[in-house]
Amino acid sequence: MHIAVGITGASGAPLAVRLLQALSEHEVSLIVSAEGEHLVEEEAPGSELPAAHRYRPDDFRAPVASSSRVPDAMVVCPCSMRTLAALAHGLNDNLITRCAENVMRLGRPLVLVPRETPLSLPALDNLRTMAAAGAFIVPPMVTYYFGPRSLDDLTDFCVGKVLDCLRLEHRLYRRWGEEQP
Repeated sequence: MHIAVGITGASGAPLAVRLLQALSEHEVSLIVSAEGEHLVEEEAPGSELPAAHRYRPDDFRAPVASSSRVPDAMVVCPCSMRTLAALAHGLNDNLITRCAENVMRLGRPLVLVPRETPLSLPALDNLRTMAAAGAFIVPPMVTYYFGPRSLDDLTDFCVGKVLDCLRLEHRLYRRWGEEQP
């Protein structure tokens, strides 16, 4: 499966790092915004961002900029409120928003991991718009039923939910009703 991953300027770089690790068996096209680069350096220093292809956010000549080369799915993790607003209003001003637009136009899964709290009314409206357009909205919510013991467990839960939206098998968290390992 070919999956595009966009990393934007919202706190949550460890989520993106873990997502890329979990997608290691797939072809990944990675696009990192300038602010996303800064946040990876700040929140996950020294982390590798494994991907088969890596494109600059201003590279509109990249294959994923074309609907004739659209990936099977896309995840924007973390998704800044600026990127969310651009997507909700059709502003394809960088490769992340252009690729996401192509994914949506062709009815392929788009997963957004918005990382902001509390949410303003415009942000909620933009989330509603994207959900109505068919995007999966997966905010990194804290949950306790599976007995998390660390931040890594909570990170794996969120990444597992993203993989669930992509219909990819994983063992990142204990599902409801499963025995504790």
